[in-house]
Amino acid sequence: MAESTIKRRYPRHKAPKSAVVAWKTPEQKEVSRVTTIALGGLFIQTRNPAKKGSTLQMLIVTPRGYLRVRANVRSVMPGEGMGVAIVAMEAEDRGKLERWLMQLTEREEPAGARA
Repeated sequence: MAESTIKRRYPRHKAPKSAVVAWKTPEQKEVSRVTTIALGGLFIQTRNPAKKGSTLQMLIVTPRGYLRVRANVRSVMPGEGMGVAIVAMEAEDRGKLERWLMQLTEREEPAGARA
């Protein structure tokens, strides 16, 4: 039987409703909601996504502070948003992102799954 799910390098997490990102390209600037996030990228909800292949400068708001990230637009859903792949960030920001994702993982686990 063929595997129908996409194999991802990093697990995705549903972002909390408070998760937002300020992003810009040379042509546009916007603040948008993050719907899913992983160590390798995120889905940004926006009615005006950047063009596929665009490079974004981003500032992701997390409970641990702001993360400065550079990303490439990998997929676009017109009127809905865009999937972006993180291509560069400072080591300190990566550490903050890893810790935040660990918190999200713990929150997603069913109560009975913990020992």
